[in-house]
Amino acid sequence: MRNVTLMLSSTLFLLTGCSFFNASNFSEQQKNEMIEVTKVEDEKLEVIAESLNIPWSIEKTGDLFYLSERTGGIVKIEDGKTEKQSVKLEKELATASEAGFLGFVLSPDFEQSKIAYAYYTYVDESGQFNRIVTLLYEGDTWKEESILLDKIPSGTRHHGGRIEIGPDEKLYATTGDAGDTSTPQELKSLGGKILRLNLDGTIPSDNPFPNSFVYSYGHRNPQGITWSPDGTMYASEHGNDANDEINLIKPGQNYGWPIIEGNEEKEGMVTPLFTSGTDSTWAPSGLSYIDDKLYVAALRGEAVLEFDLPNKNENEFITGLGRVRDVFVDGEYLYFITNNTDGRGNPSENDDKLYRIRL
Repeated sequence: MRNVTLMLSSTLFLLTGCSFFNASNFSEQQKNEMIEVTKVEDEKLEVIAESLNIPWSIEKTGDLFYLSERTGGIVKIEDGKTEKQSVKLEKELATASEAGFLGFVLSPDFEQSKIAYAYYTYVDESGQFNRIVTLLYEGDTWKEESILLDKIPSGTRHHGGRIEIGPDEKLYATTGDAGDTSTPQELKSLGGKILRLNLDGTIPSDNPFPNSFVYSYGHRNPQGITWSPDGTMYASEHGNDANDEINLIKPGQNYGWPIIEGNEEKEGMVTPLFTSGTDSTWAPSGLSYIDDKLYVAALRGEAVLEFDLPNKNENEFITGLGRVRDVFVDGEYLYFITNNTDGRGNPSENDDKLYRIRL
């Protein structure tokens, strides 16, 4: 089993998953620390659901969870019980690397309308693309109802895929460059962008570019977006092998790819708040904001990362559970899902899992 490292109250704890150890190898102080660590494990880190199949997005309404799975399903979690639900899509789900049923978010009036929004990769006779659609929830089945935006570029990788509803009640979507480095700088292309839509799929009148869904551009493969209570927007982005980024997003801004990356600078282009640098990678995905901090799911970094915005520093908040795809802050709890079954991880028994930890 994996070792789990938690950064709690500025103290580093190592939680070992081994079922036995030779106590003679440890001092009394170390034994006492292990007892304390076990209590921290029992009280702080909880498994909410397990045996998930490449989960991608976390949604929560009341005490109910809904998780999208890249293979094309939704998992409902209620009172500790997991129910696999089917999704009926109009197009065949693509099986390319990183592709599939990705972003998923409930409508603000979901309890009444039973409407959700989804982003998925499909293939048909015209090729492979991404689209944003509405889903109607009936019984234990979700059905594609309407297309909000179609023909978003797709390829062998870099599909973006995160969708969220902002504090302005607009729908935001991240799109990747689909392996084509020319698209992020082309304003007419939907690839390598953060897009902004009305909930009916029309273009908001106050978007930064006339008659365009484009909100920001020059992105490589952004996979996370979130907002602070004052409306400040943040996004995570995969760099090219290294130079992963956490960006402050403003409408109409150019975030540089492929002209600049990481800490490089160029007039008219935005340099990130944080970068993994030239020698390391996080592969950041979902992120969430609370109390001047960003919590970021890291895939290759195999961690939940914590970014302190005022102090401009970063920590590994949780490591040792493998690849992490999404995070979700609700009240005093942080929820996160692993992604060890995505073909690039090393699954443990009953992976993947939804975890909860008290902040």
